[in-house]
Amino acid sequence: MSHDDFNFEPIRGLPEQLPEGEYILWQGAPDFRRLAREALGVRWVMAYFAILIVWRVGVSSTENPLSVSISHAVPFIVAATITCALVYLLAYVQARSTVYTLTNKRVAMRIGAALTMTLNLPYTWIGTAQLDLKKSGHGTLVMELIGETRLSYLMTWPHVKPWSMARTKPALRCIPEAEKVAQIFADAAETRVSEPQISRKPTGPSGQVPAE
Repeated sequence: MSHDDFNFEPIRGLPEQLPEGEYILWQGAPDFRRLAREALGVRWVMAYFAILIVWRVGVSSTENPLSVSISHAVPFIVAATITCALVYLLAYVQARSTVYTLTNKRVAMRIGAALTMTLNLPYTWIGTAQLDLKKSGHGTLVMELIGETRLSYLMTWPHVKPWSMARTKPALRCIPEAEKVAQIFADAAETRVSEPQISRKPTGPSGQVPAE
């Protein structure tokens, strides 16, 4: 029997039905391999263990044949393999539990592996956005919020711009076809922000707007 951890969602990636007049333009998730490299630093982990392995072989080779020296590095090789596998597993779990959604009115981010939450960011809350595009076509779209809106860096990591802690910047991390997604975002944001915002004034007892 198949099992979906998010089968309580009326719409995939969203906690509730969309209001009238709102519709989905795009949905996606991070590429877990890219997430492991760019957000979780798996290459730094590999480099760290590579240095340890070279050091161990070098030290051992001063007193032993090369074949014996290499065998002394086996525990480091095993540790490196397990650690990198765990990093990739974490990236896979993060990517699997993530759904990025662009609608005609907002950016919605269902994020979190252990503690799942959904961020709803209306386009009117977003001042600027920057795309970090890679040669593979993957990229990260970083959004800078305006006004008094504040997000927790720890609660939203790794779906944020790295090391931007003073003012957390949410990001669609390591998404495929990033340039296309950025264009969808730009068109939707421009259309939404340019729409006139109608506010309602309280009416008097007769149903008329009170004179100012």
